[in-house]
Amino acid sequence: MKDATEATRAANRAALAQMPLADQQSFEDARHGFIEALGDRLIMRPDGRVVWTLKGYEFLGSDEAPDSVHPGLWRHARVNTANGLYKVTDRVYQLRGFDVSNMTIIEGDSGLIVIDPLISTEVAKAAMELYLKHRPKRPVTAVIYSHSHVDHFGGVRGVVSGDEVAAGKVTIWAPAGFMAAAVGENVIAGNAMLRRALFQFGAMLPRGERGQVDTGLGKSVSLGTVTLIPPTNLIEKPVETHRIDGVEIIFELTPDAEAPAELIMYYPQFRVLNMTEIATQNFHNLLPMRGALVRDSLAWSKYIGGALHRYGASSDILIAQHNWPVWSGERVRAFLRKQRDAYKFVHDQTVRLMNYGYVGAEIAEMVKLPASLNQEWSTHSFYGSLKHNIKAIYQRYLGHYDGNPANLDALPPVEAAKKSVEYMGGAEAVLRKARQDYARAEFRWVAQVASQLVFADPANRDARELAADAFEQLGYQAESATARNAYLQGAFELRNGVPNLPGGSGAAPDIIRSLPLDMYFDFMAVRLNGDKAAGKTIVLNWRFIDTRQDYVLNLENSALTCVPDTQADNADATLTLTRATLDEISLQKTTFQSALQAGQITVTGKGEKLVELLGMLDTFPIRFPVVEPRPTR
Repeated sequence: MKDATEATRAANRAALAQMPLADQQSFEDARHGFIEALGDRLIMRPDGRVVWTLKGYEFLGSDEAPDSVHPGLWRHARVNTANGLYKVTDRVYQLRGFDVSNMTIIEGDSGLIVIDPLISTEVAKAAMELYLKHRPKRPVTAVIYSHSHVDHFGGVRGVVSGDEVAAGKVTIWAPAGFMAAAVGENVIAGNAMLRRALFQFGAMLPRGERGQVDTGLGKSVSLGTVTLIPPTNLIEKPVETHRIDGVEIIFELTPDAEAPAELIMYYPQFRVLNMTEIATQNFHNLLPMRGALVRDSLAWSKYIGGALHRYGASSDILIAQHNWPVWSGERVRAFLRKQRDAYKFVHDQTVRLMNYGYVGAEIAEMVKLPASLNQEWSTHSFYGSLKHNIKAIYQRYLGHYDGNPANLDALPPVEAAKKSVEYMGGAEAVLRKARQDYARAEFRWVAQVASQLVFADPANRDARELAADAFEQLGYQAESATARNAYLQGAFELRNGVPNLPGGSGAAPDIIRSLPLDMYFDFMAVRLNGDKAAGKTIVLNWRFIDTRQDYVLNLENSALTCVPDTQADNADATLTLTRATLDEISLQKTTFQSALQAGQITVTGKGEKLVELLGMLDTFPIRFPVVEPRPTR
């Protein structure tokens, strides 16, 4: 990693001058209720692999931001180092800094209510151990998943067992639609999302002033064992009140804001409002860099406004499942107003300019937060990015096409890059001009034009280095942790190539086993190579003897479709198997061919038709390039 240029130092000094530096409330809020820190402890798998540690973040001890980190992000990253067990109020505790998310524990009449058991079992278990070190040892009686993202449910088997849930000793609560969203959001496009997530979270970057400093929502993501136990109780009405282990909880659904299935909670007897992840200490993502369906900024604002209206006057404390709380009723209400208005302002101003005919890239340059919001730390883009969010709103309403027919069928990246470089006089001429622009600190343009050179000729070392240098400076200037991570990961890959990444399905066994068969066959259809399937017709009956489910899989017109709860009279073959066998195949513990040979799958009819279909399915590579062109086949 190279040093910040003078232009970057100047840009960060200018940003510092605009910061509300006199406001140190966040540091006090983050320390409030502190009991004991996690510290530099290593949390490991049984095989000795480190799952989580805060070691490496010691460099954040300095008050003054280095030249290579945006001063706002530096401050936020320092507040985010607060970690350990915290008392929120009597009977309400939080574990922070064990993962990118928080785990909240409410002490019920007979046991513990655990809210959001982090990403992985190892960190969830360690968090529980620290809690029990200071509080009476009591059983977990309920778990609440606030929403369908893995950092809010993946560690569940670190706090309860499946047997305890099956025996009715523990209830698990979640918003309606949770299972479909939890197992489905990252399945169909999961391979691409997993690769892009490396850029968003910076997990492979070194920790340091010139590397990864934060993710905005927390320090990093744990790398342990992901699990899932299906909920036993769903919140299906917009607002529901339940008494769980003697604690009254008002649940309010907030779908299609930060997650497809999500809820917030109010605890009347404690006067605590839990905004889960729709009001945290930053301006959130409307479209995460890893990819997702675009989120609804307008609905998001209304959910926050509704919470303010219904619970603001009776709330003394606001917590969330990321970052730190807000203390005192007056500050809770002010915080909610600013959060509400940030999402509403950006939505309304984007749509206003959109209706003048401006496109997303133009609007992103035009809309700035008003001073009243810009002077509020919690509305800064430490996780989401203002410009990226504006483009997301544009995409939600109008799609990627900007209305200009020149972009309706534009050349793809490699072909466009080659023609652009040719028009500009060849690679050497472009490099010469780009270096001059780099010296003038025109990093955004240099990143674009040097990237064109890389796509025209990925072997051009000078182009790769110049693009990496521009990415690096843009990362150093980014207030958004995820934008910084993306730029620095891009610079790393331009210099060093695509990193070695682990193989496998990328999905946890519990998630694979929870995948509805409809979704399994939909994903199989996504893997179908249309060219290989051209002119082929195959009909297969599937019979799952353990779950008593029947399906017909039909290949026709290069499209693979399925129909549940039926069998076709004209099927080429009928497969009889268990869902457990299918899961073993999905987890890559066996193959269809091996299962056939082992008698785990029996086939009547033309068994060769199954083999023929399997031969048409692609296997996706996780090591695909992002900042350079894919190799030609």
